[in-house]
Amino acid sequence: MNATSYRRIAVLDIGKTNAKVVVLDSETGAEIAVLKRPNVTIKTGLYPHYDVEALWSFALDALKRLAREPGFDAISITTHGASAALLARDGALAMPVIDYEHEYPQDIRDAYTRLRPSFDETFSPRLAMGLNVGAQLHYQKTAFPEEFAKVATILTYAQYWTARLTGVAANELTSLGCHTDLWNPRAGRYSSLVDRLAIGDLMAPIRSAFDALGPVLPDIAAELGLAAPVPVYCGIHDSNASLLPHLVHRAAPFAVVSTGTWVINFGVGGDLDHLDPKRDALANVDAYGRAVPSSRFMGGREFEILSAEIGPVDEKAAQAAIGPVIDKGMMLLPNIAPGSGPFPGKARWIGAEEASREERSAAACLYLALMTDACLGLIGAKGPVIVEGPFALNETYLQLLAALTSREVMALPGSTGTSQGAALLTGIRPVSGAETHVPPTDIPGLAAYRTRWYAAME
Repeated sequence: MNATSYRRIAVLDIGKTNAKVVVLDSETGAEIAVLKRPNVTIKTGLYPHYDVEALWSFALDALKRLAREPGFDAISITTHGASAALLARDGALAMPVIDYEHEYPQDIRDAYTRLRPSFDETFSPRLAMGLNVGAQLHYQKTAFPEEFAKVATILTYAQYWTARLTGVAANELTSLGCHTDLWNPRAGRYSSLVDRLAIGDLMAPIRSAFDALGPVLPDIAAELGLAAPVPVYCGIHDSNASLLPHLVHRAAPFAVVSTGTWVINFGVGGDLDHLDPKRDALANVDAYGRAVPSSRFMGGREFEILSAEIGPVDEKAAQAAIGPVIDKGMMLLPNIAPGSGPFPGKARWIGAEEASREERSAAACLYLALMTDACLGLIGAKGPVIVEGPFALNETYLQLLAALTSREVMALPGSTGTSQGAALLTGIRPVSGAETHVPPTDIPGLAAYRTRWYAAME
């Protein structure tokens, strides 16, 4: 990356749960302004879909406010994966942007399973709902042929927002390589599915995540009150945004655990030869176009559900409850969010009938640490483990993960690494933030507890 002189970067960061616009200071890496709103799904219409116009109104209002104070010199984009935007010839959406948690009729799912390429070609496992973008496109084309016939351009989701700001349509590799079934990471080209779906001529040109696609369109710039042209960068898949700062300044091998709605695990410096698609292991593609062994489970969503059920708990009290929970054999089996992760079974508690809130919270953290440890093992992750996002603030989880992996865990306690990573697309230099180092310690009974946890799933 060539260093630039941008002082402040605005990042539009659309996650599955929340959307925000952040302004980062390039000298300190600090988020100096943040505006956010929930990301909601509209249940009516052809199928459940994101409220794109509400997100657009929010983005414009936030950028207008932040242009006044503190101001920004460039804009970057990051969004969740598993989404694509289908545009008509006039550039408007030809079909709504489908919620990837929508499940399709069984006959359409079966037809897609027969159609999709093998894991050896795409390193993309067959996932539930619309988590394979190829499955979304097949569903939209099969179930709604009249509407799909109006599609002129297909964009990955982050690049849809860049296109709205600049008028330039593009696709980008981190989103194409995010379990879409559409990309062949070894060959560095589209998979055979693109021809099977007959959509090759609809796919927008591929651009680098680091490319400035253009300035903000004049009418939008006037609405935002921008005093000078502001470049908009192509954009990046959110988990890959979290990975990018480490690729810039850290030598392989190492592992990154990017936490949000999903817990995405990257084994940087690993290989693709031992990935098991039945265990939600796959290859992602980083901002430089390189395949990275990865695994995942919906840990953030699960912890949100568990926390709502358990209620407020003092973290020190939860830490103190780890020993009693291990001694009692109290445990949670996967998984709370069905259809994802290495053990897509039916969740159940063991030995929790008389448990306190603190014990349930400790058991939930044990569950999350065990799931993360399993995911890291599936991708052959080596070296230190870096935890980003909300779980980096969970001391109980960090201590358990260090003990289970027998490796140092480094926690980056910022709210999320996605905005900082997306800002690097503009060419600013990465700034090292505060890190909490958690060395592995011996927790009595933990190894035997892990053995019992695995045995209870059989």
